[in-house]
Amino acid sequence: MNQQLLPSAFAELEPFADWALDSESGRLEKRLASSMEEIQAFYSAMLGRIEEALDYLNGFPLDQLPEAEQRLMNMTLALAEVWVAVELYKRPDHPFGLDMRRFVPGEANSIPPV
Repeated sequence: MNQQLLPSAFAELEPFADWALDSESGRLEKRLASSMEEIQAFYSAMLGRIEEALDYLNGFPLDQLPEAEQRLMNMTLALAEVWVAVELYKRPDHPFGLDMRRFVPGEANSIPPV
């Protein structure tokens, strides 16, 4: 028996469940390590369901999401990470030569050495 990764209404998004990462830095790393084809496929799938997903998630307390709903929430956050690659940069990283990993997300406990 397969474990349900996402709420049943969003089952068609399960092939993209590897984007359901818990941290901003994890989502950034996923974007940077993905091809534009992978990013575009995720972006297109999520964009088509984002309003429905957010409406659905609004029915739960944010700090008490069940596992499947937390994955869906993390996927909505990943969409916020990848839109810039699709709509502005046309590539996983930005075109200005800065290493995005140098921008330390709020979840980091320390600043990595430069």
